[in-house]
Amino acid sequence: MQSVLIGVGQAGGKLVSALQAFDAGERHDAVRRAVAVNTATADLRALPDTVQSLLIGQSRVSGHGVGGDNELGAQVMREDIEAVLDAVVVEAAAEAVFVVAGLGGGTGSGGAPVLVQELNRVYDRPVYAIGVLPGRDEGALYQVNAGRSLKTLAREADAVLLVDNDAFRRTGDSLESGYERVNEAIARRLGLLLAAGEVDAGSEVAESVVDASELINTLRNGTLATVGYADASAARDAGENVNVVTSTTRQALLTGTSIEADSAEAALVVVAGRPAAIPRKGVERARRWVEDETGCMQVRGGDFPLRSEKIASLVLLSGIERTPRVETFFERAREASRAGTAADDDGRDTTGSSGANGWAVDELDDLT
Repeated sequence: MQSVLIGVGQAGGKLVSALQAFDAGERHDAVRRAVAVNTATADLRALPDTVQSLLIGQSRVSGHGVGGDNELGAQVMREDIEAVLDAVVVEAAAEAVFVVAGLGGGTGSGGAPVLVQELNRVYDRPVYAIGVLPGRDEGALYQVNAGRSLKTLAREADAVLLVDNDAFRRTGDSLESGYERVNEAIARRLGLLLAAGEVDAGSEVAESVVDASELINTLRNGTLATVGYADASAARDAGENVNVVTSTTRQALLTGTSIEADSAEAALVVVAGRPAAIPRKGVERARRWVEDETGCMQVRGGDFPLRSEKIASLVLLSGIERTPRVETFFERAREASRAGTAADDDGRDTTGSSGANGWAVDELDDLT
């Protein structure tokens, strides 16, 4: 899938940088352009030259960021949206646009929904969001920000691929090393997913290549999505790899997803590796197992030719809104919002507001 990546805020810029670096390192050439938009000069300076940088909100915050205020982040993006759209060139060859943001901060959680809304107004191709949820140990402000941002993104984007910080951080990780682990894990998952169908001329021909239309049709079936990944060493002969394909697919779904999900409206199973090493029987078994495990009646499947001594399985699930992890996240955001409203009623500072009607979480206001 030929894609334009736009990171909004610090976390969004870093993840776009990791995705662009993975794509370039693997020579998939699926990323047409990588852009980082931020209100903080220091965050943009930390990114490599391969990522186009754009500073917004200078008249309001003078390059110092919005301090976790996602309403200000939304206002700044709205005021500078014409400059952003002028700077972000979406070529005709691009099949999709991905807006990437951490949902707990200010610039990303506030600005991303505004940008998605405007990109959908201007372009006639899918505009997806990649949203990173704050960890369970992050504060109430981050939970409310993320709840409001995700609620709005779910309305504006063609689909939202969710990333759970807690799924990849390990005990003993510092905050910085934890974020690096998330970026590396997601870059591999989404990098391979976007590269599906982008086969270079020197590759062997797969039996059933996954292309951009398969991704688009899978994501069309739901609002929220997740992607899982696992790999293992492959034998030379395809017949010996049936169990490798089924076991990596199980691992990808059960322990390797960007956010835990046990049900879905649609799914896509991609098996990557040398075509001669990929068994059709294994791919079909894996597809049927995902269908049974998730209760999903629409499970697509296919191959991705990859010069590797391993076999990798990718599982994309779309329509995961009712899964326990998503419900738990929104409940935490609602509790933080109610606590903030109560504090405001007592004359103290508030961390959120309530009372709006909308997608899934009536107690969380929309941002746009």
